[in-house]
Amino acid sequence: MEAFGSDSGGAGDKARGAEGRPAPEARVHFRVTRFIMEAGVKLGMQSIAVATACTIYHKFFCEINLDAYDPYLVAMSALYLAGKVEEQHLRTRDIINVSNRYFHPGSEPLELDSRFWALRDSIVQCELLMLRVLRFQVSFQHPHKYLLHYLVSLKNWLNRYSWQRTPISVTAWALLRDSYHGGLCLRFRAQHIAVAVLHLALQAYGVEVPAEAEAEKPWWQVFSDDLTKPIIDNIVSDLIQIYTMDTEIP
Repeated sequence: MEAFGSDSGGAGDKARGAEGRPAPEARVHFRVTRFIMEAGVKLGMQSIAVATACTIYHKFFCEINLDAYDPYLVAMSALYLAGKVEEQHLRTRDIINVSNRYFHPGSEPLELDSRFWALRDSIVQCELLMLRVLRFQVSFQHPHKYLLHYLVSLKNWLNRYSWQRTPISVTAWALLRDSYHGGLCLRFRAQHIAVAVLHLALQAYGVEVPAEAEAEKPWWQVFSDDLTKPIIDNIVSDLIQIYTMDTEIP
């Protein structure tokens, strides 16, 4: 299956051998999930639906070799399927036109010719393949609702000046969105990711939670009893790797 004749965005690239260099597969997934996010915005998808599309994409390639299918076609089908899962139905024609514009900026919408119908059929067939590979388990618990709850609680803990002068909320939401460039959504629990992005946002602006030193346990353990500092550190480390890739990938 091939979408718009695009290559895999580096799937065949050889590692440069530099210490700590991201694996070629991770670089491909970064590019493709960036496409999913940008296409999702242009399609008017809500953040949860975009997160579901990214999760479906990552989960599919946990089961299937990257070389087996065009990752951009899988991404288009993931958008289509996520729209159904989150009850935000999309037309295949809109997905095709937005994707075509992404790869060929300034181009006109595709004509309803044999190429269009072949691509539409590929998206639908790929969707059926994904459902079988994922055993129809395409509903996910995302960190968004937990982060919203944690932000409300944290706002009540901090003094008004500290909250208003630092964009903790905006930063935490941005970190959560960017986490879907990688596979954090599959490796860590939703609650843990929500706490970790909030923890990183607080650290980024040097904001401390009041009475932290006198408390019986850390503030983040109040939100999630089974969360440990090493788990937070692992999530933050993965996020940093994602931002490192962002600086390396055009």
